[in-house]
Amino acid sequence: MNKVEEFNAYREKMNERIKSADNKVLKRFFSLDNQAYQSGALDEKTKELLGLIASMVLRCDDCISYHLGTVHKLGATTEEIFEVFSIANLVGGSICIPHTRRAVEFWDELNDPPTAD
Repeated sequence: MNKVEEFNAYREKMNERIKSADNKVLKRFFSLDNQAYQSGALDEKTKELLGLIASMVLRCDDCISYHLGTVHKLGATTEEIFEVFSIANLVGGSICIPHTRRAVEFWDELNDPPTAD
C-alpha cells in the first residue's frame, strides 16, 4: 500500500469511528468543515488551495495530504501546487521546508502511483 492509499484508508476508518460516537459538536464541526470548502464566491479548488497553504503554515501533515488529494481530484497542476508551496514557505518560514518535502513526495505519488511488483 502506498502513502496515498494508506492515508486515505486510515482517514476513512478513523472518521467513521469518530462519527460513530454520535457526538453532536463533532458532527457539527465535520459538517461545517465540509460546507466551508463548497463553492461560493470562491470556487472549491481555490478554497482547497487556501486550505493547503494554511495547513502547511500550521505544519499539519495530515491536513496537507488531505488538501493535496482533494486539489488533485479537482485538477490542480504541479505548477499551481509549487506556487502554493512557495507562498506557504514565504508566510510560514523555513520551518515549513520539511512539510514541503513530504508534500512533494505525496503529490508525486498522486501523479504517478507506484506500481505493484
